[in-house]
Amino acid sequence: MIEKTVYLDNAAATRMDEKVLEAMKPYFFETYPVATSEFGYSLGIEAREALEKARKEIASHIGADGEEFIFTSGSTESSNLALKGVALALGEKKGRHIIVSSIEDFPVLHSAKTLEKQGFSVTYLDVDNEGLVDPDRLRDAVTDETILVSIQHANQEIGTVQDIETIGSICHDKGVLFHTDATHTFTRVPLDSQKVEVDLITVSPHTIHGPKGIGGLYIRKGTPISKWMDGGFQEFNLRAGLENIPGAIGFARAVELITLEETERIKKMRDHLIGRVSAEVSETTLNGHRSKRVPQNANITFHSVEGESVTLHLDMRGFAVSTGSACFSRSLEASHVIRGIGGDHERAHGSIRFTFSRYNTMEEVDAVIDAITEVVNQLRIISPLSKNKEVGK
Repeated sequence: MIEKTVYLDNAAATRMDEKVLEAMKPYFFETYPVATSEFGYSLGIEAREALEKARKEIASHIGADGEEFIFTSGSTESSNLALKGVALALGEKKGRHIIVSSIEDFPVLHSAKTLEKQGFSVTYLDVDNEGLVDPDRLRDAVTDETILVSIQHANQEIGTVQDIETIGSICHDKGVLFHTDATHTFTRVPLDSQKVEVDLITVSPHTIHGPKGIGGLYIRKGTPISKWMDGGFQEFNLRAGLENIPGAIGFARAVELITLEETERIKKMRDHLIGRVSAEVSETTLNGHRSKRVPQNANITFHSVEGESVTLHLDMRGFAVSTGSACFSRSLEASHVIRGIGGDHERAHGSIRFTFSRYNTMEEVDAVIDAITEVVNQLRIISPLSKNKEVGK
């Protein structure tokens, strides 16, 4: 019997692990000064040493040196710095053309649109019906003016994992910088900067039981990038502002706690939900690639019902999920991702995203499947979208 709210929106944010909080506490109440140089006072030096240790720990998980990793306020700032920083550094020297996929998360898409207003040319690369970028289309889109390609490692809504090895090779063969947003794959899907030809990587702990308000950007040594935000000389003079030392400590601890066993357990929950829903609920579509997807994501369209109605009915039953429906978007637009993979508004409006974490159980998965089966069948009986009022026929 499920008696608490079952949270299945872990792609938006995860519950912080208590071990992460414990690691952070001393840097709020004991070692709380700003990070000072080796010539500063002892508490400040201690804070600096802790910050650098955290930096090295996080960077090592993508095969990088500490000097190649800077802390930011989150994945949004990291992606903004990647696109705008490269544009500032190379726009007048090499070219003013950027390529992004059409289904990127908003930090990349909106940064690209801002750069368009500043005179840059942007190619929004279409994806196939599973959310994958065609390497040949990317290759054809690169011009002599192209300075940066930004294609996410995995999509935030449908979970499709891109072939960034091939994408990176194309970019480097063409002499173009490559940025990937790895917010939804970091520690869950292998990513080694020594094996993938990638110049910039956005990461964040808010999806792996770490704190909010902290993120990071990997910048390969020698990558041309300019400071985007004015202020002090922190973070190798690339990100002004006092470092969030407790956040950095929590970030590193969250990374340490991720295990392969946990990721496999999460994947089993995902596959169990997809399998049961496909077998037991009629008129459904799995959004995204069936196998090339992050372990924690299942995005399914329930046709002939509205996603917001499903979400609200599940909430009343104690389940928290998200939908691609326009009514749940502040922009009042249906999911650009579902539409980007060829789905119409009906498919987008009926999409429900389930995302899992270490705190979910198989019992909860079975409970939400039972609940959504009941909810969808009830809604279809009264839905004007339903092709047949007799459910199952």
